[in-house]
Amino acid sequence: MAAAAALWRVLLAGSLLAARPPAGAQQSATVANPMPGASSDLLPRFLLEPQDVYIVKNKPVSLACRATPATQIYFKCNGEWVHQGEHVTQRSTDQGTGLPLLDVRIDISRQQVERIFGLEEYWCQCVAWSSSGTTKSQKAYVRIAYLRKNFEEEPMGREVSIEQEIVLACRPPEGIPPAEVEWLRNEEPVDPALDASVYVTPEHSLVVPRARLADTANYTCVAKNMVARRRSSSAPVTVYVDGGWSGWSRWSLCALDCTHWRSRECSEPAPRNGGQECQGAELETRNCTTELCSHPASGPEDVALYVGLVAVAVCLVLLLLVVVLVCCRKKGGLDPDVADSSILTAGFQPVSSKPAKAGTSHLLTIQPDLSTTTMTYQGSLCSRQDRHSKFQLSNGHLLSPLGTGRHTLHHSSPAAEGVDFVSRFAAQSCFRSLPRGAANMAYGTFNFLGGRLLIPNTGISLLIPPDAIPRGKIYEVYLTLHKQEDARLPLAGCQTLLSPIVSCGPPGVLLTRPAILALGHCVEANAADWSIRLKKQSCEGTWEDVLQVGEQPASGLYFCQLEGQAAYVFTEQLGRFALVGESLSMAAAKRLKLLLFAPASCSSLEYSVRVYCLRDTPDVLQEVMQLEKQLGGQLIGAPRVLHFKDSYHNLRLSIHDMPSSLWKSKLLASYQEIPFYHLWSGLQPFLHCTFTLERLSPSTCQLACKVWVWQVEGDGQSFSINLNIAKDTSFSDWLVPDSEAGCPALVGPSAFKIPFLIRQKIISSLDTPCARGADWRTLAQKLHLDSHLSFFASKASPTAMILNLWEARHFPSGNLAQLAAAVAEVGKQDSALFAVSEAEC
Repeated sequence: MAAAAALWRVLLAGSLLAARPPAGAQQSATVANPMPGASSDLLPRFLLEPQDVYIVKNKPVSLACRATPATQIYFKCNGEWVHQGEHVTQRSTDQGTGLPLLDVRIDISRQQVERIFGLEEYWCQCVAWSSSGTTKSQKAYVRIAYLRKNFEEEPMGREVSIEQEIVLACRPPEGIPPAEVEWLRNEEPVDPALDASVYVTPEHSLVVPRARLADTANYTCVAKNMVARRRSSSAPVTVYVDGGWSGWSRWSLCALDCTHWRSRECSEPAPRNGGQECQGAELETRNCTTELCSHPASGPEDVALYVGLVAVAVCLVLLLLVVVLVCCRKKGGLDPDVADSSILTAGFQPVSSKPAKAGTSHLLTIQPDLSTTTMTYQGSLCSRQDRHSKFQLSNGHLLSPLGTGRHTLHHSSPAAEGVDFVSRFAAQSCFRSLPRGAANMAYGTFNFLGGRLLIPNTGISLLIPPDAIPRGKIYEVYLTLHKQEDARLPLAGCQTLLSPIVSCGPPGVLLTRPAILALGHCVEANAADWSIRLKKQSCEGTWEDVLQVGEQPASGLYFCQLEGQAAYVFTEQLGRFALVGESLSMAAAKRLKLLLFAPASCSSLEYSVRVYCLRDTPDVLQEVMQLEKQLGGQLIGAPRVLHFKDSYHNLRLSIHDMPSSLWKSKLLASYQEIPFYHLWSGLQPFLHCTFTLERLSPSTCQLACKVWVWQVEGDGQSFSINLNIAKDTSFSDWLVPDSEAGCPALVGPSAFKIPFLIRQKIISSLDTPCARGADWRTLAQKLHLDSHLSFFASKASPTAMILNLWEARHFPSGNLAQLAAAVAEVGKQDSALFAVSEAEC
């Protein structure tokens, strides 16, 4: 009886093992457990194996298997058996062989795949049983399909001449499955199979080997997969034809004046789409001799005419000499700039640590008024009888207190030019901008007094020092901020744009002293990490390296003072400039400005949060703020700075800590990414990601969450959001209003902090080298500008270069008291430095 019970238990255990998958199933492709007399061809054979599938949005997918002969089929996913209740089984018989046929299907949801997201890929396979053993199917992978919004590289517009090659690059957004790419020309598909003049490379670039006029169009790269269809920005391509001359016509008949001519036309071909006009003359004339023309001999009347003309010319020359002599005598008077020592000291007060008394003016605050011919100053004048005597200002330097008394100084004739100019422009210190608007361009009219142009809220300005424009000339000068796509600045390798692209002009004008262009940059400067170059665009449109920043300039035409947030470019040739950097190590970093914007109010269930990742320069910030102001967005918190390293890692953005009972995110993945190259190149200034949220109830008004922005293996920042979306809030004016941003153009003395006459006295006193060091080199050291003394020394007036740089760095909020203190320290080293001679009185 006991033996029978034991046998029954053995048989029962065998039937259970045949009814469900055994624990610890083997991992080999086919495992046979033969029974006595069993044949190997009775092992299960799969007629249908599971295939790779993609989950689109939230729709579940199905996996199916079919095997014969099979008594059971079960799915195993990522090494774990799928529950029996999730299998849908259908049994039948193969009509041809009579063997049992088994079909099994399971459904896979998005939530199942997301549970192991990031650990490994989700896979499933079938395991079929028969009385002879088991067989495993191939693995089928289940992936969540998506397509990012941003292209890794978009096509750029360009202008090419006819017959040249056109290459439009396109790198589609990241996606699963990988996106297919097609091209549109003016919204019509481009099919290389039908158009032999174009082809598409394996990297998805569209190539036109020989451009035709018909290839002038707007080209768009389109990427699509089963999830979405994305379009790049349109790239306008212009194919132009330079004009060519036709053949010369025949020579005309010889005319009565003994000349004949021939002509040609600029028509083979005619210039098209902005091509250049033909160079040269279209009409040519030559002398000729025939019976129809005559050469009359010179008679007595002609001789008399020539003698009269010579006499008139001699009279004009004599008259001109008389005028020159009179002018020279008038210029023998005193130069008004140094006519009185009180002018030099009128703007200064003694440097003292004690507080100033009531009614006492601050240092460097009085500016001479050149718009009148008579000025009144406080102070004593030198005697004009003893020409050789000298006197010293008290304390032996320029910053001397003025004596008592009241004297009137009359300007002499040499100041007439400056007086006339100031009187004409005194009421026009602020000039209008060109039609593009103050946000992009400003211009003004300047002469030898100099001035300043600035584009409000961008950190971009151009300083034209006094005497940079030759006397007697008036220039109309402009300052322009360019868009990256308009400037066509090529970058190679690890190069990155560090500044805005700025033009000042007109190019080719004569400057006798360097102008100073100020512009922001986003580099975290370290000599060991960066190679920074100043680039200038030539007249032919190519970009050239004109200066290696931080090294001694090869020529005196350019110099760049690089500081923490801005660069100051000295240039004697106006043109289009930009700063381009190349990283020398993976520690090299750029500053990115992070800004969060959201709608000021929301009436629908959807709510969007936009995160901008910008180059940390004021011009880009200005444009984004203006754009969001038009869109009705509000700035959430203060902007943050992120140090983005040259590590080839992308920038990731995610949203967290959002109450799931009130809100849900419509983002398909756990984070968004901006490709490294898009940020590092700097050619796409307004990169951003949008988080689209949905409130579960219309009554939900409060949004509280956190947004994280970080570079993989790098720096990161977080933003806390706590908003009432039902309340219409005003746009956060983080910028200075345009009415308070300053005038785009300042002309003459109003453009400078240092009064003109005091500036001239400092220059004349410090330009001459001094053995005791009381010269411009010490002033540069006091002002922390002594890193490039060789450049200053290469100029005719090193002191003028230092003062010009001080003006560029400290306008409009410069502290003149600090400059005065530095000048005073230099003066203490030589008590005779600022001695005023009788000639200067």
